[in-house]
Amino acid sequence: MSDDSAQRVPLNRERVLGCAVRLADRDGFDAVTMRALATELDVVPMALYKHVANKSDLVDGMIDVVVDSYPASSAKGWRRSVRSRILAARRVYQAHPWMRTAIESRHAPTPGALAYMDSLAAEFIEGGIAVDLTHHAMHVVGSRIWGFTAEVFTGSAAPSADLDSEDRVAAEAEFAKRYPAVTAIALDARARTGPAGCDDDFEFEFAVDLILEAVERLHDAGWESTSLRPPT
Repeated sequence: MSDDSAQRVPLNRERVLGCAVRLADRDGFDAVTMRALATELDVVPMALYKHVANKSDLVDGMIDVVVDSYPASSAKGWRRSVRSRILAARRVYQAHPWMRTAIESRHAPTPGALAYMDSLAAEFIEGGIAVDLTHHAMHVVGSRIWGFTAEVFTGSAAPSADLDSEDRVAAEAEFAKRYPAVTAIALDARARTGPAGCDDDFEFEFAVDLILEAVERLHDAGWESTSLRPPT
């Protein structure tokens, strides 16, 4: 047996998934292929299939590795606890931004994701929130439970910064004329937070607080979804 063989760490599912997560963190989700992962682990690609059934199983496992790292909350009360857990999930997500692509590629929740969803729903229910209201609250919170907001558009429609000064001034004036409300919001945000405009972390936290406050108010008012549905 060679020295390299004697010192090689045995391959197992935990090691494969951990390496895949680190590869995605470093190079992005699309960089995670069975061949690239085998290279990182210094094994032949076929060796991976003893520990993951296929690429889909690998991605499921990667998601669960990250979800399992979400910290618990010691906050008292359902609202504080749910808030704490969602904001903690965001901090974890920011260390693994490929998670959005991975989660959105799944047609059904992974076992770890389902367990996390169950535990978060239990925070509402055990805090006295009706199952009916909890159901709708989970829908409204949506992707925020994973630490991100599923925005439809992620780029800017504003005039390109590559334009020369005169053309840019003209383009911005035309943009403001066509979209006055959007322009007013953008200018106000820039004045408050600087050239970057929106503060994504602030917006995320603001949305979570708004949703949880609404849930609490609906709970206090005895809200039921049946009151919104026409009789059959």
